[in-house]
Amino acid sequence: MGFVWIVIVGFLIGLVARWIIPGTQSLGFILTTVLGIAGSFVAGYAGQALGWYAQGQPASYIAAVVGAAVLLFVVGMLKGA
Repeated sequence: MGFVWIVIVGFLIGLVARWIIPGTQSLGFILTTVLGIAGSFVAGYAGQALGWYAQGQPASYIAAVVGAAVLLFVVGMLKGA
């Protein structure tokens, strides 16, 4: 059940990140989910390693959205080049 929860939350975070970053990203359901999961992991591990927050705190979800938005920006720059 934990994996399913990660996929659902990752997808929602990916959708929020796509909503934040302007432009037309031609990303499908799977890439949006992967983007959200990757952003969650990157921001989650970085924030916890630096001691900014613990797992499950609201700040971790905000950081996950920021991490996913940064990854979306990078993917957009790479696809546009």
